[in-house]
Amino acid sequence: MRGVLYVVTALVVIALGFWAYQQNYRTQDVIGEVRSLHADIGDAHARLRVLRAEWAYLNRPDRLRDLADLNFERLGLLPLQPQNFGSIEQITYPPAALDPIVRSIELSSSNAPDAEEPL
Repeated sequence: MRGVLYVVTALVVIALGFWAYQQNYRTQDVIGEVRSLHADIGDAHARLRVLRAEWAYLNRPDRLRDLADLNFERLGLLPLQPQNFGSIEQITYPPAALDPIVRSIELSSSNAPDAEEPL
C-alpha cells in the first residue's frame, strides 16, 4: 500500500510540475504581448503628438488669414464681424410640451338648468 501511495504522490508532483511549467510559459507569452501593446501605445501617443503639432501649425490664425487673402476670389471668405452673428431674440424655440392629461373631469349637465324650466 505504501508503494502505491509513493507512486501516486510522485505522479501528482510530476503533474503539478508540468502544470507549473505550462503556466510559466503562458505567463511569459502574456507578458510579451503586454510589452508589445505598451510599445504600440507609446508609438500611437508619439504619432498623436506629431499630428496635434501639425494641426496646430496648420491652424495658425496668421496662416489661415493669408490663405483666405490668397484665395479670396475663389472662396470669398471675409473676416468675422460682430454683425455676422445673430442676437438671442432671433432664436425661435419650440413650444413647450403640454403635460399629458392623467385625470379627466367629467362635466355633466345635472347642474345646468333644464330646457323646460324658465330662467
